[in-house]
Amino acid sequence: MIAMPTPPVSELTDRAREIFRAVVDGYLQSGAPVGSKTLAASGIGLSPASIRSVMGELEALGLLGSPHTSAGRVPTERGLRLFVDGMMQAHVPTAEERAQIEARALAGQGGPVEEAIAATTAALSGLSACAGLVMVPKRELVLRQVAFVSLAPGRALAVLVAEDGSVENRVVTLPEGLGGSALVEAGNYLTATVAGLTLGEAQARLAAELADGRAALDGAARTLVAQGLAVWSEDGARRPVLIVRGQGRLIDAAAAADLERVRDLLDDLEGKQEVAHLLDSASAGDATRIFIGAETKLFALSGSSVIARPFRGADGRVVGVVGVIGPTRLNYARVVPMVDFTAATLARLLG
Repeated sequence: MIAMPTPPVSELTDRAREIFRAVVDGYLQSGAPVGSKTLAASGIGLSPASIRSVMGELEALGLLGSPHTSAGRVPTERGLRLFVDGMMQAHVPTAEERAQIEARALAGQGGPVEEAIAATTAALSGLSACAGLVMVPKRELVLRQVAFVSLAPGRALAVLVAEDGSVENRVVTLPEGLGGSALVEAGNYLTATVAGLTLGEAQARLAAELADGRAALDGAARTLVAQGLAVWSEDGARRPVLIVRGQGRLIDAAAAADLERVRDLLDDLEGKQEVAHLLDSASAGDATRIFIGAETKLFALSGSSVIARPFRGADGRVVGVVGVIGPTRLNYARVVPMVDFTAATLARLLG
């Protein structure tokens, strides 16, 4: 069966647009089907019979559906797409909402950037009543200090301290008979040589100095530096960091009646690499992307929507994507600008 194209808003009559908007607004607010009697009582100025007639026309266009358990109508995913693309009137986040997002971003400054991003995403999750998503590439560390700490015979811990205060550890294998003085010598050499460089830059400089014989090290320390270089080179293949916050908010009163859908959604979120691919598809350009239900294979079963927007660093390049995931009936007019503001806040944080 070939899917019908969604008609543009301009092809709907004024009466059809009014009733369609009222059904969508009512559904997004309550999560329940909207009936003709409810609309007639809301002040539309038409009889229930006239409203039912227009609803039937909208259903024939594929914009509304009629659940078998109710005489009311709900917007289809095609109808929601028409609404968000052509009829939605966005609501600017309130001063209180903006302050909460900015406060969480500022509170995380001074530590690893992932912590600040996670805190900001948690604030977005709480305000939107959705699960918050953010994807950022694993940033290359700018090194400040390197040290080696003996663990056991034949093993040591390479400790890397970055300019942002974060610390990363790696276990390295020691050459047989290597003493504690060689650990100190190798650490001192590395700190003097690579401080202020990224891991990639440090690898290139160390490889060149070792190859040219310019490293002022004895044989044992030279071997240790070479082995440490091999361990650090694994960082180049790291996958992007995906942070998910607020999964519990996906289980609301309406979702409790459809636990199978919620279970599907939570299972989808466990497949983080697939979610990362979806967010990566939103990284092109500057606009906010809205994925509704079956528009993505990932969330087709759970009937969920994703709102995502890329954010850029000081050099203008995209450094991540932030967004939310929730039921298709989420409040798009409120949540879309909230995601936009969060993306702008993260851009300032990383600028």
